[in-house]
Amino acid sequence: MTDISSILAQVPTGLLINGEWRESSDGATFDVENPATEEHLATLASATSEDAVAALDAASAVQDEWARTSPRSRSEILRKAFELVTERKDTFATLMTLEMGKPLAEAYGEVTYGAEYLRWFAEETVRHYGRHTVVPEGTLQMTTRNKPVGPCLLITPWNFPLAMATRKVAPAIAAGCTMVLKPAKLTPLTSQYFAQTMLDAGLPAGVLNVVSSKSASSISEPLMADSRLRKVSFTGSTPVGVTLLKAAADNVLRTSMELGGNAPVIVFEDADIDVAVEGAMAAKMRNGGEACTAGNRILVHESIVEEFTGKFAAKVAELTIGNGRDEGVNVGAMVEATAVTTLEALVE
Repeated sequence: MTDISSILAQVPTGLLINGEWRESSDGATFDVENPATEEHLATLASATSEDAVAALDAASAVQDEWARTSPRSRSEILRKAFELVTERKDTFATLMTLEMGKPLAEAYGEVTYGAEYLRWFAEETVRHYGRHTVVPEGTLQMTTRNKPVGPCLLITPWNFPLAMATRKVAPAIAAGCTMVLKPAKLTPLTSQYFAQTMLDAGLPAGVLNVVSSKSASSISEPLMADSRLRKVSFTGSTPVGVTLLKAAADNVLRTSMELGGNAPVIVFEDADIDVAVEGAMAAKMRNGGEACTAGNRILVHESIVEEFTGKFAAKVAELTIGNGRDEGVNVGAMVEATAVTTLEALVE
């Protein structure tokens, strides 16, 4: 059996600012719990607006130097990070199951998925080509080169705590950008451990700063208003995305938004019903249904609705619900109690 205490002991609990783990400016903290058992996992420093600005100070201070780092150097850091994440797969998978609730098998799948972003961008870093062309008039040569946009704010969701961090951090490193990472308050442990892994891979101080906090707005608001920030990448709800896009307009920030949806699964009358059932199960039950791409409505043609519903219900009945660390469980706990309340309301 995995020694949980030894795994949790490897996770830094402070704020990562300029290469050092430290307490929050006002000493505030917040707790992280296991949603399957409601057991206390860790107490983390809770970043304030002052801490957020300090993180941006650190990112801005090293931006020019980091941008001048050779693509090969950045590539090798990402490759080393890929190797370390893969080597530490047991720790990463266990952390995700503990703090988010997903079954261990799915957590291992996310380690593979998340690590691949590091490997992909390690390879793309040295292929960051520009263009050399003749202008349409044929009188001049035109050169286009890519340059880092500058310090980035990366805000990740709770449902894929490793993959969404690697998906944002890896391309920023590849492009030569520095970062302030704000993990979700429900699942920050994976990101904290990932940030330490990046340091272990050789990432210089100040390039990646992490400000976990119980208040997302205390981080995003001062940073979005600071002209030194040049990009924001957010994965989360549409209402929050709208708010961030409005704030981004003031400083004309570049934005990458991956916002929540309400996806349908549509089954037509000529469908292979067994295939459709398998597809609907995958769409609905991946990550316990806690995914922005989850099939939230299943629309079935009236001529096949009874057969489809019967087979779908039978597949759902085969699922084993429980603690994600237990053998044979394929649906873990929901991430928090309010999620259960919301789901009950949907059922009603």
